[in-house]
Amino acid sequence: MTSTPDLVGALRVRGVTDVDDSVLARALYSSDASLYRVVPQVVVRPRHADELDAVLDASAETGAPVTMRGAGTSIAGNAVGTGIVVDTRRHLDRVVSIDPEARTAVVQPGVVHADLQRAAAPHGLRFGPDPSTHTRCTIGGMIGNNACGSRALGYGRTVDNMVSLDVAYGPGATDVAARLGVLVDEHLAHVRTGFGRFSRQVSGYSLEHLLPEHGRSVDRFLAGSEGTLAVVRQATVRLVDDTVERQLVVLGYPSMIEAADAVPALLAATGGAMVACEGLDARIVDLVRARGGSVPELPPGAGWLFVEVVDAGLVARVVEEAGALGHRVVTEGAESAALWRIREDGAGLAARSLSRPAYSGWEDAAVPPERLGAWLRDFDELLRDHDLDGVPYGHFGDGCVHVRIDFPFQVRPGDDARASFREFLTACALKLRDHGGSLSGEHGDGRARSELLPLMYDEQSIALFGAVKAICDPRNLLNPGNIVDPRPLDADLRPARPRPAIPLADSVHRCTGVGKCVAPRTGGVMCPSYLATGEEKDSTRGRSRVLQEALDGTLVQGLADPAVHEALDLCLACKGCASDCPTGVDMATYKAEALHATYDGPGSARRPRSHYLLGRLPRWARLAAPMAPVANRMMRLGPVARLAKATAGIDHRRSIPAFAPRTLRRTVGVPDRVPDVWIWADSFTDHFFPANALAAIRFLESVGVTARVIADDACCGLTWITTGQLDQARTILERTVRTLTPYVESGVPVVGLEPSCLATLRSDAEELTGSAVGVLTFAELLERLDVPIPSLAGVEVVAQPHCHHASVLGWAADRRLLERAGATVTQVAGCCGLAGNFGMEKGHYDVSVAIAETHLLPAVRSHPDAVVLADGMSCRVQLDDLAGVPTMHLAELLESRLEA
Repeated sequence: MTSTPDLVGALRVRGVTDVDDSVLARALYSSDASLYRVVPQVVVRPRHADELDAVLDASAETGAPVTMRGAGTSIAGNAVGTGIVVDTRRHLDRVVSIDPEARTAVVQPGVVHADLQRAAAPHGLRFGPDPSTHTRCTIGGMIGNNACGSRALGYGRTVDNMVSLDVAYGPGATDVAARLGVLVDEHLAHVRTGFGRFSRQVSGYSLEHLLPEHGRSVDRFLAGSEGTLAVVRQATVRLVDDTVERQLVVLGYPSMIEAADAVPALLAATGGAMVACEGLDARIVDLVRARGGSVPELPPGAGWLFVEVVDAGLVARVVEEAGALGHRVVTEGAESAALWRIREDGAGLAARSLSRPAYSGWEDAAVPPERLGAWLRDFDELLRDHDLDGVPYGHFGDGCVHVRIDFPFQVRPGDDARASFREFLTACALKLRDHGGSLSGEHGDGRARSELLPLMYDEQSIALFGAVKAICDPRNLLNPGNIVDPRPLDADLRPARPRPAIPLADSVHRCTGVGKCVAPRTGGVMCPSYLATGEEKDSTRGRSRVLQEALDGTLVQGLADPAVHEALDLCLACKGCASDCPTGVDMATYKAEALHATYDGPGSARRPRSHYLLGRLPRWARLAAPMAPVANRMMRLGPVARLAKATAGIDHRRSIPAFAPRTLRRTVGVPDRVPDVWIWADSFTDHFFPANALAAIRFLESVGVTARVIADDACCGLTWITTGQLDQARTILERTVRTLTPYVESGVPVVGLEPSCLATLRSDAEELTGSAVGVLTFAELLERLDVPIPSLAGVEVVAQPHCHHASVLGWAADRRLLERAGATVTQVAGCCGLAGNFGMEKGHYDVSVAIAETHLLPAVRSHPDAVVLADGMSCRVQLDDLAGVPTMHLAELLESRLEA
């Protein structure tokens, strides 16, 4: 293989402009959602289809292999490679056209599935297959793996929804269609009996599509070839009617095995008319509940089938034939959506559902549906024999089972772990053969299963795969190591690599690459910086990959490496991933620890000035409090403000928040008695927004509840935490925990009014001191006291929950209270973009504004007469800077309605 500089030059001279051979880019693309780590030479993000041809031409000249990549959600390891990794998602992401009459769409390979659905929806149409990664997976990637998804029973696999492909074969390929036809004609009987035996026989190459009775469709044959035979330049896909109303029936069973036993009867009873028949293990649901997630009512059982039909008349037949412990027909759209979201998050949730981390590897084996129960019994026995456990779920109606298994990669790291991994996968492949199954049912073989193909197929089939590869890719430049001449399945395993004995090393490996954070649109908080930039480095997954590489790889040289800080630079520490990521990644915590190691560890670097000033804001606010009016007047003087911003590292376009003329604690004085409610004076409420607490006091007094402010100084240390000053933060939090705990344990409710500070007491305090403090939000307090709420009938509210409020505390109580009062509520998704010191710092302003433009500012502009509710100081400062609109805390809103 040629040198990296020569490869970069070969690409650029051919007009490929977005070529990146940096340590950062190579670390970002060294893994997909599989177990495999393969560091590429370069990453290319082509801007138009002609650049794909240029990449292949450069590959021919240099000998560098080409690996195509969509969203990087492959769990078979077929989206990583040693040479050129091509990311089509960044630029080749257009829906070229939609023909509603023909019900077709022309798309570039990097089009995200959900974006195609949004484009088709106004015509009453949709693309049929819907993988669980539909919010971020690409159509090109779906073609590469012949992806299916939950509704493949009703809508088919990707191959069943393709019209035509525009492809480029490997360098040197000629007369491909004719030569493939000759090859199949020479082996007609074998192809007819050995391929296409059941719908989920995805492993290997789908030679059945080249049979004369199937129209010799080379395009259909290429589906599922994992980028080893051709590169997709453009695709025409079929769309289906999406105006039908689907009915969801949930069936409960004693175990997943009994659920599998019921599948053949359900298929027969419905005459193949089920749209979906999905299996879900109770352990996945239990994890959602344990993390505070909402789970709609489910019938009794330890395993469930989600059966979806279009014909409402089939519901009774499904229930009658199910043999279930119980059933529930889900009629509410919101409940149905919530259940499907849990199923979609199955891969990530299953990874954390056991006592030790669970992994892909043996991920999506499929059997004819009538063999599913027997296969699961044998598989369960294999798990026990190897001292393993797994959480099965998946496409039971198609006989396809997903599972995450607790391989002991870190219990027995190194060669021993690899050997046990190999032993188990081989045993599974041999047993699967007894059931006539396929190693892969939709994700492809990749590095995980290609080596096992000779256990599924005979020598003639394996020879045919080699012959096909020689026709389409004679120089073996397209995704080598997959399907033909495969890499060993235990080579390149990331989880088996030794890790340093520090908690962060295990924590960053929570990320398995499922990529929910790289969805281009979201209804949650994660990941605001990615939504603004679209760059992999600014996603939770990207940052996790770089941290993993820094801690157990050889490419990134430790946490102080510039690549780490470039990846973490635009992390807002919003904690959105802590709630939205199915695997529970908490990048805010990891960033704090990485900053701590860089600036406070051995051989530490010098901290930025902003860490000393913005990162210690409560201290400076306390010192400035006696002369707050003078300080405010000084900050209104241009030269002084410019000097202050430059000194503190604040962007010149930012305003400096004004100190309150009098602090909250000074205003209310020492409490004269034990009240009904204590109010905690966090630093931001005390020094910047005491009006929030004063409004809370007045409102509570109006309903007969006495409230007093705790006189003690009790800072949560948040600004120290977000800048990685963890030793000081721990000291501050320990003092605050000691201060507040007696108040909480007295039985008198304690309420906090600044969400970010309150979230710190509930999460970071436990992580840093071992003790959390049970302080309530204002809405939680009002629900607990069950006090009368003034009418908000006719009031339109645009609410921006602080990102820590949404992610750590939960905003459900606030919504319930507002709606109970009669308000019309628009809850803004995402983060406001300021996020404490982040949006104030030089270098972050443009991204901060872009984040605000993803959700917040459009919502405010589209509701000009609404009350803008923002409890968090960051959100209020951002709205004041960028929109100039007045904002209110929930306490202020309720207090303002007392007379009304």
